[in-house]
Amino acid sequence: MGFKTGIVGLPNVGKSTLFNALTRTAAAQAANFPFCTIEPNVGEVAVPDARLDKLAAIAKSKQIIPARMTFVDIAGLVKGASKGEGLGNQFLANIRECDAIAHVVRCFEDGDVTHVEGRVDPVADAEVIETELMLADMESIEKRLQNIVRKVRGGDKEAMQQERLLRAAQAALEAGRPARSVAVDEEDLKAWNMLQLLSTKPILYVCNVGEDEAAEGNKHSRAVAEMAAEQGAGAVVISAQIEEEIAQLEPDEAALFLQEMGLEEAGLDRLIRAGYALLELQTYFTVGPKEARAWTIAKGTSAPQAAGVIHGDFERGFIRAETIAYDDFLALGGEQPAKEAGKMRAEGKSYIVKDGDVLHFLFNA
Repeated sequence: MGFKTGIVGLPNVGKSTLFNALTRTAAAQAANFPFCTIEPNVGEVAVPDARLDKLAAIAKSKQIIPARMTFVDIAGLVKGASKGEGLGNQFLANIRECDAIAHVVRCFEDGDVTHVEGRVDPVADAEVIETELMLADMESIEKRLQNIVRKVRGGDKEAMQQERLLRAAQAALEAGRPARSVAVDEEDLKAWNMLQLLSTKPILYVCNVGEDEAAEGNKHSRAVAEMAAEQGAGAVVISAQIEEEIAQLEPDEAALFLQEMGLEEAGLDRLIRAGYALLELQTYFTVGPKEARAWTIAKGTSAPQAAGVIHGDFERGFIRAETIAYDDFLALGGEQPAKEAGKMRAEGKSYIVKDGDVLHFLFNA
């Protein structure tokens, strides 16, 4: 399991520049894992995790396979997208398929790059897209409520639950709040997620700043960060121009370039980590002589569910998980020393996997 993030934004905010940097980075990583360009506007990049290299070095793994993150460069947006303006229908359909939205907002001043609204106001830009998502949800909810009237009258429990959740979302939207603001009980979560409302998607604001502002940001990025905090969303500062330049450099040259720019790491790394935090994801590892591999799971995932990420048969026939904490694996020098020191645990079906766990699953075929 990786996660799929849709990159959205108004015209001329740097969305395509950022995506181009991502796909170039992915091409450079092709030696480490099978790079896949599924469509011209879809690319996958490795999730940076220094722990994986350390585990591979200890186990003398022949191959290192990082977790992956999928980015989708979603069709440009204009006002009226919810009504099909521009490429509105395609835009909305693509967002529906994503786990999260990376909303690129223009936080740079450049007289040579025209803003579609004739001004630089990232908070207002964000509101344009949020409004279109909310309008699309309102239209969708009205249609769905009409379609389930007969089932609700007939006492269909599933339809009644759906109506209750749709009404809650509708009330929030009519009050000017996105559907993600609705508090949903745990027993309703599955049904709620099946509604696939666009304004429930977690949002990560990507503040695209000028090259000389990449380290500290500026007044525009600070305004976006404040807005994100109020919404419970994420925010990260990136210079898409810098990222595009870095993507064309060799690793040593890229590191030197970052140092000269006063940056500790590439913005894309920060973007991926912020996305992980937003979606409450974590990583576990499988390590051996053949390969060291990182797997992405949601926080709170049980051992059988984590096994299922590798293969469905692992989950169905799950017996137990042999577990070593990352710190123990590292400190003791591998699986066998950890086992001899009593740091390998046998965990059953109720075990909740922790970030960094090194796991080996036993299962019935």
